[in-house]
Amino acid sequence: CGIGKRYGSTWALRECTVAIPDGHVAALVGPNGAGKTTLLNLAVGLTASTAGTVTVLGGTPPGSAAALDGIAFVGQDTPLYTNLSVTDMLHLTRNLNRHFDQGYAKARLGELEIPLTRRTGKLSGGQRAQLALTLALARRPRLLVLDEPMSSLDPLARHDFMATVMTAIADDGVSVVLSSHTLAELERVADYFILLSRGSVQVAGEVDDLLAHHR
Repeated sequence: CGIGKRYGSTWALRECTVAIPDGHVAALVGPNGAGKTTLLNLAVGLTASTAGTVTVLGGTPPGSAAALDGIAFVGQDTPLYTNLSVTDMLHLTRNLNRHFDQGYAKARLGELEIPLTRRTGKLSGGQRAQLALTLALARRPRLLVLDEPMSSLDPLARHDFMATVMTAIADDGVSVVLSSHTLAELERVADYFILLSRGSVQVAGEVDDLLAHHR
């Protein structure tokens, strides 16, 4: 509520108020520089707000143990240690988290035909994105936060990535917030819409309600 984030003298977000309901696929859309990454970083506890209050999962402070257990985050550069093998990434992620379903991760990577012995730096862009997503989902989160994870992928890899996300939603009831500067990427999967521009929320609501209103 009334969230603000300032870097030096520049406000990345100002008087930004939005509440995302549980059980939705929420699309966070806006031009580059609108503040999307800043808002998501606040939600997952990677940075603190300059003004206002941020809560997640029904009132939990970001960065708390409960929030860390309940939220999985995939950044736009799908961060992985490129010198480690896929198996090493599985072990590392398991050791850094209190909950990690290694059986699910291995099974998912097997379905995707991603070799466990290959270094992550030798994987294709689509395979790296799928590995990062699999590591996130294996934590069995309540909320999955994706910051432009498909920006560098080709159309086929984008399709496969979103298919994995939609399967997790259907099978595990995961809520999702994903950002993009391209609405067309998200309009077929999102049922909640947030438009961010110049550091403020311009529009937010259920997709069906927004469509009905603007018609």
